[in-house]
Amino acid sequence: MTKINLRDFYPFYHSDFFVEIPEEVENALLEAERLEKNYIRRRFYNKAHYSLDADDGIEKDILFVSLSPCEIYERKITAEQLRSAIASLPDKQGKRIYAHYILGMSKSDIARAENINEKAIRESIERGLKNMEKLLKKN
Repeated sequence: MTKINLRDFYPFYHSDFFVEIPEEVENALLEAERLEKNYIRRRFYNKAHYSLDADDGIEKDILFVSLSPCEIYERKITAEQLRSAIASLPDKQGKRIYAHYILGMSKSDIARAENINEKAIRESIERGLKNMEKLLKKN
């Protein structure tokens, strides 16, 4: 029988707590401790410090939830409704909304490309969004 301090093996012991254990158990505890230290050393040596935020796709794969057929259909219908609402707008409003929200262009970039004032672009997009809202509420 060997005497060990449980504080050395368990982090929730804040004071010394000695117990007698058989030598096989002691050997198993010491072996587990050696394996853990070796694992940490190998991980450090191989620079294998992984994080879910490392932008290598791990987080995306874990968080991706497959959609049900109903959800896929619902998204398809919503996208079709948005496309038809944009198509039903006057040509300039539709192009400006598409450029700003779909292509991600800033309003100032759109204004520069069309050689007009940025305020006109803002007002045109706002009017277009209101028209789209009316069209989508009808459906």
